Amino acid sequence: MAERVSPTRMELQATKWQIALAIQGRDLLKDKRNVLMKEFMKVAEHVMGRSDELERSAASARHALALAEALEGEEAVRSASFAARGEASIDVGGGDVMGAPAPRIERASLSRPLHERGYSLVGTSAKIDDVARRFEDELNLVVEVAASEARLRRLAEEIQRTSRRVNALENITLPRLVAERDTIEMVLEERGREDLFRLKRVKKRLHEKQQERA
Repeated sequence: MAERVSPTRMELQATKWQIALAIQGRDLLKDKRNVLMKEFMKVAEHVMGRSDELERSAASARHALALAEALEGEEAVRSASFAARGEASIDVGGGDVMGAPAPRIERASLSRPLHERGYSLVGTSAKIDDVARRFEDELNLVVEVAASEARLRRLAEEIQRTSRRVNALENITLPRLVAERDTIEMVLEERGREDLFRLKRVKKRLHEKQQERA
């Protein structure tokens, strides 16, 4: 390491500046990681709550479906389901947390009024309407949970990336710079002692010559 370091006072100042810059960068990255962790925990808590709600919604929709098939007949329910097919519009919007990309998935409510579901209101019963409503509620939750999980993954990736940079600064960059600084200081101190020793020898010789002349 000493062979690569130029032991000059200018190099010492430059190395100290690099150390200060590395410490500042490390601290900023730690702050960023803390903010990302808070957002991650917030989104994770939301996902867990909505996942539980999704399970209940799915169970409720399947119960309503079984009840409608038992009372109205499977053929009537199947016909209504084919007629009720539609498209879901989902937009992926930009977003970030502390400069880290964390896109948000935007979507309009997938629930529809009775007259927009596509099946005949005259030929169906309230049981089929209830099945449609419950499955629409479930679909809304599916999209919401999926969007939150996608955001959660991006946050986790950015936290890992930030942690790697922090570790690199703490375990590689800073120790190397500190070692270089210590090497330069040691060499400069040794030079200073040698210069002081030479100066004393020169003074001693001058003093001896003055005495000889006297």
